[in-house]
Amino acid sequence: MHLHVILWIKGVSSRGRRQKRGEDVVHTMKVSLEDLYNGATKKLSLSRNVLCGKCKGKGSKSGATATCSGCRGAGMRMITRQIGPGMIQQMNTVCPECRGSGEMINDKDRCPSCRGNKVSQEKKVLEVHVEKGMQHGQKIVFQGEADEAPDTVTGDIVFVLQLKEHPKFKRKSDDLFVEHTISLTEALCGFQFVLTHLDGRQLLIKSNPGEIIKPGQHKAINDEGMPQHGRPFMKGRLFVEFSVEFPEPGVLTPSQCKSLEKILPPRPGSQSSDMDVDQCEETTMHDVNIEEEMRRRQHQRRQEAYDEEDDDEGGAPRGVQCAQQ
Repeated sequence: MHLHVILWIKGVSSRGRRQKRGEDVVHTMKVSLEDLYNGATKKLSLSRNVLCGKCKGKGSKSGATATCSGCRGAGMRMITRQIGPGMIQQMNTVCPECRGSGEMINDKDRCPSCRGNKVSQEKKVLEVHVEKGMQHGQKIVFQGEADEAPDTVTGDIVFVLQLKEHPKFKRKSDDLFVEHTISLTEALCGFQFVLTHLDGRQLLIKSNPGEIIKPGQHKAINDEGMPQHGRPFMKGRLFVEFSVEFPEPGVLTPSQCKSLEKILPPRPGSQSSDMDVDQCEETTMHDVNIEEEMRRRQHQRRQEAYDEEDDDEGGAPRGVQCAQQ
């Protein structure tokens, strides 16, 4: 006797008493940082399946349907196939005759509106309300607005917010970050500039008297960050990161440098005597692009590794050589 191994994959019968739930429809919706700061309403036109209004989702004029003879109303059919010597596989598949509905409708009795499909297309406009302070990746759900189907609980339409990159501001939780470049004069003597916020307000930002700004320094402004979702009157902070732009080489004359030395704090005293300096080797510094330098070195290391591989093979050609007689 042959040993038969039967692999059984259970299908889901369409005759279950409990209504199945339809699939959710998920859309990505791009929003700007202004939308999340101020709040916005977007109208989107969508098409979806709804139960036919004429036959009430029955698919026939009389409302009567016949049990599919191919699957006997199960909506699924068992198929058997041999997958090896002495081995067969049995599995459930959707009935091709009724397409899983378990029902058949006579051609003469088909609903003229939906042609027996039980559903028809409907265009609907949804108003999506983006609330102040919402986050990237947050979901806005419209319950029961997905495709309708007979004996099925309608799924939801879900919009997932996708934040577009802003040219000026960056968001981290409820805080906002902005970069601003000032001149060396402004860093030492004070600055003042106007920043246009996400709601169009003009913010006057200025330094305190006698304050000196260092490159990379951060300053915070309370209550000018993002509104908190659900509590829009509570806001985070606005952080300003300063970059200091130094004069180009050759801009300052020797006399100007001497004048600056009189104003600025004195240079630190030299720890080396004149004799020590005379014994030192003089060096020359030059400008360098560090990113370009790193790329050049990486390329050089790859080339050296390739050359070492050739040396390990004795420098012999890699192709197959014929021996001479």
